[in-house]
Amino acid sequence: MKKNIAIVMGGYSSEVNISLKSGNVVYNHLDREKYALFRVHILKDKWVALDDFEIEYPILKNDFSFILNDEKIMFDCVFNAIHGVPGENGMLLAYFKLLNLKHTSAPFYQMALTFNKRDTLSVLKESGIKTAISIYLNKGDDIDLNQIINKVGLPCFVKPNNAGSSYGISKAHTKEEILPAIEKAYKEDSEILIESFLDGTEVSVGVIQYKGEIKVLPITEIVTENDFFDYEAKYEGKSKEITPARISEKQKVNIEETAKKVYSLLNMSGFSRSEFILVDDEPYFLEINTVPGLTEESILPQQSLLAGISLRELFDTAIVDSLNKGI
Repeated sequence: MKKNIAIVMGGYSSEVNISLKSGNVVYNHLDREKYALFRVHILKDKWVALDDFEIEYPILKNDFSFILNDEKIMFDCVFNAIHGVPGENGMLLAYFKLLNLKHTSAPFYQMALTFNKRDTLSVLKESGIKTAISIYLNKGDDIDLNQIINKVGLPCFVKPNNAGSSYGISKAHTKEEILPAIEKAYKEDSEILIESFLDGTEVSVGVIQYKGEIKVLPITEIVTENDFFDYEAKYEGKSKEITPARISEKQKVNIEETAKKVYSLLNMSGFSRSEFILVDDEPYFLEINTVPGLTEESILPQQSLLAGISLRELFDTAIVDSLNKGI
């Protein structure tokens, strides 16, 4: 009998449209001979399942089911394609935990931890992972520009603490640019961090759970036309993503070892994509994405294809691994 699979997409954050694209790619690639597939839109104003004709069926939130032709459809597994809130911050996954419903992401606590940039950095620093120098601010805190510059220097990056897809991120080159950057970041989140600029090669590393093992995918080098790898560079063609990265064998080994260590230290499962800056031969960790983009053009699927893993196999393995492990 086919397993009922919910592909959840959408969300409550600025990344909703990116998530809808990712979810539809998963929906189009999975094997319909093996699974009964249902797209589920998790949106601020509605939770609905969609059939092939785009007809919407309200999700019953007491057990995450819906009624189709007078039959109650229950799910065997959820494929999480929600970038940002509530899929990537652990909120939705805590709900699934209460329902004993399996899903393709890491446990809810790990997802909540890694969605919080400052907490992730704190955990990894304690284990010897190199990172940029950083300052944390909460909305309402006093802002001492001289203190910020003395600690992190110029230029520096100002980032929302809980946001993805480079929303709200600015690179401040001068003292005068820091306050507008802080205001921009606060539009996305009430917590922000300010990080020192690292001068080196930016790389993105996919690490996944593949057939029960941790697998590091081919490394991608990021070459942006913009000042940094911002939203426009990521999604509007203002960058080159070169896979495999043009790096030395020593650098490759160092990045692979560090990315795998990060994945293990954070107790990840499922998909992840970590960003690093290579300073000389040493990788400095920037952040981890636990629900990375899954369109055909996205970085992790491109890395997967280069590793000889088709998108169908990539998505199928995530479901199989989830079904085979405990709640």
